[in-house]
Amino acid sequence: MLAPGVYLNTIEAQKFNRCRISLHFRFPASRARATAHALLPLVLDRGYADCPDMTELSRRLAALYGADLSVNLIANGADRILSVSISGIRDAFALDGEDLTAQYAAIALGVAFRPYLVDGCFDTEAVEIEKDKLKKRLQAEINDKRLYCIRQARRKFYGDAPEGIERDGYLEEVPGLTPAELYEAYQEILRTATLDVMVLGADPAAICVQLEQAMAGIERAPAALAGFTAQPRALPRHFVEKLPGVTQAKLCMLFTSAAPLEVEEIDVCRLAMSLFGGSDRSRLFLNVREKQSLCYYCGSSLQSAVGCMTVDSGVEPDKAEEAQAAILAELDRLCAGPIEEEELEDCRRGLLNGLESLADSLSGLENWYYMEICRGGEVRTPAQSAARLRAVTREQVRALLARFSFSVAYLVTSPEGGADHA
Repeated sequence: MLAPGVYLNTIEAQKFNRCRISLHFRFPASRARATAHALLPLVLDRGYADCPDMTELSRRLAALYGADLSVNLIANGADRILSVSISGIRDAFALDGEDLTAQYAAIALGVAFRPYLVDGCFDTEAVEIEKDKLKKRLQAEINDKRLYCIRQARRKFYGDAPEGIERDGYLEEVPGLTPAELYEAYQEILRTATLDVMVLGADPAAICVQLEQAMAGIERAPAALAGFTAQPRALPRHFVEKLPGVTQAKLCMLFTSAAPLEVEEIDVCRLAMSLFGGSDRSRLFLNVREKQSLCYYCGSSLQSAVGCMTVDSGVEPDKAEEAQAAILAELDRLCAGPIEEEELEDCRRGLLNGLESLADSLSGLENWYYMEICRGGEVRTPAQSAARLRAVTREQVRALLARFSFSVAYLVTSPEGGADHA
């Protein structure tokens, strides 16, 4: 630990000709600051104190042999993660022997800790420009009917729970958000967030020195993270929203396990999802889509930390009820019926191939290890997870899926769609 709540994580990546440095600030989601948190990465991505102009920043990155910079915010249960990442070629491949690592670190740390300020606050013009972009993004949500349906289902599923706080903020709050409020939210993150610095293929010692200098003067008081909870079981609720111009209806179904799944169960979760709806070998793909022709696509995913399983599909408006019944029937058959050796092993092989390919990219390696850190417990390598995956049995898969109960269905369909409920 470099400072209270600040951790350095080094990942071996010498086989690559590029390196990567990331700073991940993890903090509890806040309904009061949700819109500020959504706007912050857009403003930070514009530049920093030593390079306040976006054009100049692009030139600086290009001069470093085409380095890549990104600033993002993601949701992790009831926590948020603000990430600043930079990647570029390693020092060993610099044509003139430049110390590229130091320059990469200076940019990433500058963006994270030394943003461009005017009179001690974020630049008003920059904030207004990015507010307009955020406003347009929120207004455009309904244009992607698949994403819109999933988000609407989540809103019904989580209600006022912390996990339901909108990652992208709230449209009605965007106009009134001030540079001062945004800067206050930013300062709070610097003081209270847990910070994980991920270094791949670069010298961590040099980065530590720059990090300590960047954080000098910050009075760190790390806040407790939100942790993970699951939604309670309840009778299924069905919602239908009829929108003009919809030709392919969207159906999203959410299931709860009523308790977060254990870290030790993650490999069982992976195989269960692949078998149910997470691959082209799954029951939902082969049976609901291919054999019964009830949907254009149908897949499942699982957020194990919050015990939430999602099934989303694109269906003909007049086949929505039939598709929902078929999805539930496939889940019941997996829980109570036979699981053939061939389908189980096909799914297992696909997952093992995916684990093996993680080592093919810096971002894949970083995402793997950072998610392991966020889950808590022992940090496993992809090879260790592969070994555990090979040992997962059909009985474990069946028992895990049986813990999920149907909670919410949300259907987006045309005004002429026959369904009154999903």
